[in-house]
Amino acid sequence: MAKLYFYYSSMNAGKSTNLLQSSYNYRERGMNTIVLTPELDTRYGGSIVSSRIGLSTDAITFSTADNLLSLVGDAHRDSTLHCLLIDEAQFLTRDQVHQLGDVADNLGIPVLCYGLRTDFQGQLFEGSQHLLAWADSLIEIKTICHCGRKATMVLRLDDQGRVVKQGAQIKIGGNESYQAVCRKHFKRGMANRQDNELPFHFASDQTDPATQ
Repeated sequence: MAKLYFYYSSMNAGKSTNLLQSSYNYRERGMNTIVLTPELDTRYGGSIVSSRIGLSTDAITFSTADNLLSLVGDAHRDSTLHCLLIDEAQFLTRDQVHQLGDVADNLGIPVLCYGLRTDFQGQLFEGSQHLLAWADSLIEIKTICHCGRKATMVLRLDDQGRVVKQGAQIKIGGNESYQAVCRKHFKRGMANRQDNELPFHFASDQTDPATQ
């Protein structure tokens, strides 16, 4: 039975790379995939999903007003789909998450969603909130903070490298940047390791926290 999957992480954990690899794996076996990306994400010029390591693929853009069950259903009738992949899934609406559940349940197409869990204020995105509630499988993609601990939060930085704590949840473009950090350094607003801060070390009998 097809399932709805949510692969979530903090920033720069390789979500798009994972998506591109998954799509490639299906296509390598002669299966047909479709990649969707929100139209508000214009970082790479629109209808494309690109990773930081240089991989990319064509994608279909969607707006918050689009019915994804209808969109995918039309594509499925034209050419049988074996997997649907969603980039930047945090920007989905509540209704669209439910529609993706219908894609899995009614059309029998696995749906792989990749996105952030929380924003720069530590709040859930709408899409992430409902994926956490409705997805069949939740998979965390790990990355690490500058201290070596697992990064679970995101800091927004202005063009001077200062932490921004107020502003719109969704902001594409501009001079801001983002840094993945652990909860401790999110609370402290510390985007980079200080000179007097020792990096986190693992004892021989401890497990790397980034894998937990």
